Amino acid sequence: YVRDYLVERYGEEEMNEGGLAVTTTLDGKLQEAAEHIVRRAAERNDQLIKARNMALVAIDPRSGEILAMVGSRDYFDVEHDGNFNVATALRQPGSAFKPFVYATAFKKGLEPDTVLFDVPTEFNPRCSPAGEPKPGSGAKPEDCYRPGNYDETFRGPVTVRRAIAQSLNVPSVKVLYLAGIEDSIRTAEDLGITTLKDRSRFGLSLVLGGAEVKLLEMASAYGVFANDGALNAPAAILKVTTADGRVLEEKEDRPRPALDPEIARLINDLLS
Repeated sequence: YVRDYLVERYGEEEMNEGGLAVTTTLDGKLQEAAEHIVRRAAERNDQLIKARNMALVAIDPRSGEILAMVGSRDYFDVEHDGNFNVATALRQPGSAFKPFVYATAFKKGLEPDTVLFDVPTEFNPRCSPAGEPKPGSGAKPEDCYRPGNYDETFRGPVTVRRAIAQSLNVPSVKVLYLAGIEDSIRTAEDLGITTLKDRSRFGLSLVLGGAEVKLLEMASAYGVFANDGALNAPAAILKVTTADGRVLEEKEDRPRPALDPEIARLINDLLS
């Protein structure tokens, strides 16, 4: 990851032969632990759910420094995407996207004690409550959207707090409907997500992870919750100097407000 950055910034020749001294943000002990965790967990997931690969990113939210990054379970296992950095690749985030949507709704007045209805719901008005196209509507079966929960049960009236705690899908889709897809994407982008440019691709499944993001950006975005609403962009390099000691670049901490501190603290409270 660092080499790619250096080549892009200074060129292949300078990076390989220029004698650059590069100080990275990597924490050696954390990196070693991360590699061990990824190998162990990936092997377990391979047996449980046939997920053959895994990535991990650890960031200090107070500075944006990348303390550990593991791009795959085994860099040398090319058959299973080993020589590939999954941490910077596009992947669907699942329910990890939900806090961005709830944060957007909190900006608009939603409260933790607001009651939502976790009941079977068809969200396309051209479809019947049973999830089938209405006669003459022109809708196709694939146009209907009637999401369920992971455990295939419904709980009836639930508070926002309970909906987040149990990661319930149906109430979360309703919150996205109320908060708005465009505003929710803007919140995610304020927190550093950069991969949601083509708005036409996204619908209500966005809150359930129906868009591709980068793990590195997700870790950084969650850092905003941990940092009272301030974003420090992820950084892998502290300093680059030439062979004769001239400083080419040096990291500067430049936090920027990304989310109201009270909303960041509220999200933390609900996730806890």
